[in-house]
Amino acid sequence: MSSKRRKLSNPLALAVLAFLAERSMHPYEIAQLLRQRGKEESIKINFGSLYTVVQNLEKHGFVAAAGVQKQGNRPERTVYAITDAGREEMHDWLTEIVAAPRREYPHFEAALSLLGVLPPDEAVEALQTRLARQEIKAAGLRGALAKLYETLPRVFVVETEYQAHMLEAEAAWLRGLLAELADGSLSGVAEWRAWHETGEMPAEWRDAEEELPGGAGGTPGAAQETQDARRGP
Repeated sequence: MSSKRRKLSNPLALAVLAFLAERSMHPYEIAQLLRQRGKEESIKINFGSLYTVVQNLEKHGFVAAAGVQKQGNRPERTVYAITDAGREEMHDWLTEIVAAPRREYPHFEAALSLLGVLPPDEAVEALQTRLARQEIKAAGLRGALAKLYETLPRVFVVETEYQAHMLEAEAAWLRGLLAELADGSLSGVAEWRAWHETGEMPAEWRDAEEELPGGAGGTPGAAQETQDARRGP
């Protein structure tokens, strides 16, 4: 399945469509439900821009004003409903995201690609700190899941399960990496330490870089560039 260029790409817009597929609502009610259901843990939400998102959905014909709600002395609120075009967009967009993996360039992966720039001992300390934090997060999510399972079907908490599994998988990988750094079995760690102690690029690294396509050079962490070169454009 190839991804297509969409009129809107903000996941918050997709969440609004999904909520309006349940029933017609005004933006304030949508914001309340986003908070109540904890969607800010999975979707980057700027509640201040929610009205703009709804307006953009209306502009492209994905939602339409369905009436006005008046309660007491509060200002009138426009109630919005999803349109047929909005249902089609929501279905296609959500199916595409679920089915087609997308390259997302996480910050941690970017930092790992440049890890060699840090002295080994500092890198180990930073990795240990991250490991401890991820273990705490994973434990917290598991605790929250145990409570959620008491009242909700699993289908409503699969995103939290996914978050917990991803945290646990990262923690397991970090523990393995730290163990290899500790016992010196990680390939290249001796040269890494020597580079920071002497300030000179190890000959082994220079030789390896000369063998890269085009004789590409770089710093420790050029492995990703090597993979990209092998894959081609």
